[in-house]
Amino acid sequence: MEYRRLGASGMSVPVLSFGAATFGGRGELFGAWGDTDARQAGRLVDICLDAGVTMFDTADVYSDGASEEALGAAIRGRRDRVLLSTKATLPTGPGPGDAGSGRARLNRAVESSLRRLGTDYIDLFQLHAFDAGTPVDEVVAALDDLVRAGKIRYLGASNFAGWQLMKSLAAADARGRSRYVAHQVYYSLVGRDYEWELMPLASDQGVGAVVWSPLGWGRLTGKIRRGQPLPERSRLHKTAAAGPPVDDAVLYSVIDVLDEIATETGRSVPQIALNWLLRRPTVATVIIGARTEEQLRQNLGAVGWELTADQIARLDRASSVTPPYPYYPYYRLPDFARLNPPAV
Repeated sequence: MEYRRLGASGMSVPVLSFGAATFGGRGELFGAWGDTDARQAGRLVDICLDAGVTMFDTADVYSDGASEEALGAAIRGRRDRVLLSTKATLPTGPGPGDAGSGRARLNRAVESSLRRLGTDYIDLFQLHAFDAGTPVDEVVAALDDLVRAGKIRYLGASNFAGWQLMKSLAAADARGRSRYVAHQVYYSLVGRDYEWELMPLASDQGVGAVVWSPLGWGRLTGKIRRGQPLPERSRLHKTAAAGPPVDDAVLYSVIDVLDEIATETGRSVPQIALNWLLRRPTVATVIIGARTEEQLRQNLGAVGWELTADQIARLDRASSVTPPYPYYPYYRLPDFARLNPPAV
């Protein structure tokens, strides 16, 4: 398993991480993702560790905390072999203190996650969303205090807009506080919005991408085909409206090329889609999920080989969409430089 540095940090992560959102099975939205219990979770963790996948990602809202509990039970006795990644900010209850990234909320969230995970520190703690109601200075100060207390090793954000991430980084830098080294983002062959602003920002600021839903919210599993009905057992029946939208024309264009490359390489559609992501700039690790051992072993087959330059180019073309202004390159840099020569 290849390991990469997580942004501009000393943390090394495997290029594939395991997402434990399918653990637990409680609640409405996240409970629909899967109901893997502690015993089954332990087996999946075994397979991951044997393959060199040592980072496991969860969140306090996944199955109302049951995901963290199942993951904690699954890693018991081998905490020193794993990297734990979890998140907070989204609502976990109806009360005013049950959501957001204020100091009191973050302190409670971290203590609760530590208890459920059965550990005394979190390797990577991420804000699940931007809290516009709390001053950024308060958020970065609270997170820095938790790092200094030894309860968190590294910090990350998730689902931030570019200005939100940059404002947070600037606030941390201005006061010498711990900064985000990771941004957990949606990125896939059928969802390349990350490239327009967040990828250049990440490259400039040393923030590694932790990719969620790399198979396009279940659309690139190899079970969806042009002109065929959605498979009966697909979780898209329950969760499609909650995930990122995908234009059908782009989806089927990508699937057609994936099928061609699958024939050429003998690899599965998900393996090809994951391998493409691992070649993209700023990507540190891609989170794979699985409800069964077979699914997990299939996804693990995304590493140890490479797409050809021609295959990557074909996937790039099939998945390309025109970015909105100002990301559309109206002015190519060489032309702009000729129009605006540097002062002598």
